[in-house]
Amino acid sequence: MTRLVLASASPRRLALLAQIGITPDEVIAADIDETPLPKETPRNLALRLARQKAEAVKAKDVIILAADTVVAVGRRVLPKAEKEAEARDCMRLLSGRSHRVYTGVAVKLPSGEVRERLVETRVAFKVLSAAEIEAYIASGEWRGKAGGYAAQGLAGRYITSIIGSYSSVIGLPLYETANLIESAR
Repeated sequence: MTRLVLASASPRRLALLAQIGITPDEVIAADIDETPLPKETPRNLALRLARQKAEAVKAKDVIILAADTVVAVGRRVLPKAEKEAEARDCMRLLSGRSHRVYTGVAVKLPSGEVRERLVETRVAFKVLSAAEIEAYIASGEWRGKAGGYAAQGLAGRYITSIIGSYSSVIGLPLYETANLIESAR
């Protein structure tokens, strides 16, 4: 069996892989610039970042798995919130509306070939009160999360519907990931 390297430091991705019985042999966080290119669509951004992460890890004779999740309202890409003001802005923008979550998954084969998939999921939030937004900000759960929220955590109470892949919203579409890995082995 060819060794599997996960090109991500995300504990969520590691836990999602474990959920389907996949344990990477090694975890190497890919360090790339995640700034969107001018006029780049959210879906293209997710795919490009996943591919660049897979290509950034320099390891031989292994399968490299990488992913990136982008939360968007229309063509507007929401940040991976690091500051309270960013998270607050995200929650206000998401309140009472639908948005899309794009997760790009890339697998780099030992030959250097990169195979990729994009999963698009539609998520709807209830209308949030100012008190609900402030309580969520106070939780700190939003820190480092695409779009400033974690569907698998406290923010799950604000989600009225998900059309598509729940695991993709968390950070890794399991069906597509499993298929990419199986086809690479």
